[in-house]
Amino acid sequence: MLEKGQQAPAFDLFATPDQRLKLKDLQGKRVILAFYPADFSPVCGDQMSLYNEMLKYFRKYNAELVGISVDSKWCHMAYAQERTLHFPLLADFQPKGAIAQAYGVYNEQEGQCERALFVIDEQGTIQWSYLSPTAVNPGADGILDALESLSDNKQKTTAHV
Repeated sequence: MLEKGQQAPAFDLFATPDQRLKLKDLQGKRVILAFYPADFSPVCGDQMSLYNEMLKYFRKYNAELVGISVDSKWCHMAYAQERTLHFPLLADFQPKGAIAQAYGVYNEQEGQCERALFVIDEQGTIQWSYLSPTAVNPGADGILDALESLSDNKQKTTAHV
């Protein structure tokens, strides 16, 4: 699993059946990547619904949330509509799990993403990562702590200039 200080691997994945999203499209923002095993699974549903409720807090830190799993763009569309999600779900579908593999969070045996979180800064560097047990919703506290830490560091740097 990639860790703090490493460059986040680029991606270019379907966000809807006819639109793609690239990591570089989010340049200048902080990015929260939430890898998860599968749409329509109980723990994933709780996790994605929680993050949907937390969007306004994430955005206060200039952060955009992106969910990623190996499910298809069509499955993501149905899932996002059912859950009324207001952030993109990216399909790491073909080649299956290629982006999860690049981040070191693909479970080859299960054929799905691990439940993993990454916070990436405006320059594309990973500033925080966390691997959660598959059956456990990691919540949002770690993400918020990482975003707050980034903001504190930026303020200290700006104050010294």
